Amino acid sequence: MMDKIFEYMHIHRGDILSDLELLVKSESPSFDKKQVDLCGDILQFLIRKHLGVQPDVILQEGTGNHLRSVYGQGEEQILILTHFDTVWDVGRLSYRMEGNKAFGPGILDMKSGIIQAIWAIKACKELDMPLNKKIVLMCTSDEEIGSHTSRSLIEQEAKNSKVTLVPEPAVTQTGALKTGRKGTSVYKMTITGKASHAGNHHADGISAVEEMAHQILFLQSLTDYEKGTTVNAGIANGGNRINVVAEKAEIHIDVRMSNLLEAKRISHMIHQAKPHLKGITLEIEGGVNRPPMERTRQTEELFHVAKECGDELGLTLTEAFVGGGSDGNFTAALGIPTLDGLGAIGDGIHAEHEHILIDQLPVRAALFAKLITKL
Repeated sequence: MMDKIFEYMHIHRGDILSDLELLVKSESPSFDKKQVDLCGDILQFLIRKHLGVQPDVILQEGTGNHLRSVYGQGEEQILILTHFDTVWDVGRLSYRMEGNKAFGPGILDMKSGIIQAIWAIKACKELDMPLNKKIVLMCTSDEEIGSHTSRSLIEQEAKNSKVTLVPEPAVTQTGALKTGRKGTSVYKMTITGKASHAGNHHADGISAVEEMAHQILFLQSLTDYEKGTTVNAGIANGGNRINVVAEKAEIHIDVRMSNLLEAKRISHMIHQAKPHLKGITLEIEGGVNRPPMERTRQTEELFHVAKECGDELGLTLTEAFVGGGSDGNFTAALGIPTLDGLGAIGDGIHAEHEHILIDQLPVRAALFAKLITKL
């Protein structure tokens, strides 16, 4: 049976690549609703063509519309979680092939994973492989900007699912699946001082920029590599005139952590930050954006099922804990067994050299199909 799946994907490798090219060329930067929805139209076409089902379109005002497709029947369901928005402005990158590599905006993160998932379901359909669970394919439009409009939809769907499969990219070079991810928190610190003339009345002012420097050093000191915690003051700005003691400053902060206990500890420390300069006021907003995806016994069991599938394909699959977050963080935090990194193999996520390895497309699609049938 496994030989049939692999042979099927190998025969259709050109078709799989053509579908991927079509989807990548339909550029979909997160903040451009028009472009994202046009890409969503392409996705609807591909899902109708290959799976014979019409996706439900979940309309949004500020972001692209989300798509939910249901294939098969059964009292239990498998959730396949994907996103089709990208970090690239239209025209910033172009689709091209060089040897065994295909380049393009979002090709690795994660349009290739979407195509592989569609073809995995299609293989089950055309090879008459029995499925006793229904499959819900969620394609969301705002993952790259925090999943603010899709999170509740994802969590609602996850609560009805036995497992969640996430075809985000595999770990670079190793092809490892992801059984753990760091969580992310985002904060904004607004600093208010007192403006004064920088020449005539310098001593009368209270510099928000000087306070900002102290706070940046404090924030950076919270990084603890042994605990897997990083704190990054990624954006900092203040003042509005060179000859005015700055009244206002802002710091935008990114935090990554390995578990919820650490997330709560860091959150408390940031929210309890104290001014260094007399007369300064601090306003702190934000908190956990994506909870950590912690490796559980159920996740371990799910990985071993995937590993068995890999063995049948001649693949030696490994697992990894990674720093970046995905929508799988949400489902894992609900206690739903979640396996990530099932997508394409390549390199350059969010970088100009973003690419996939073409010869691995049918292999990873076959792995995904086998995993669906095992589950």
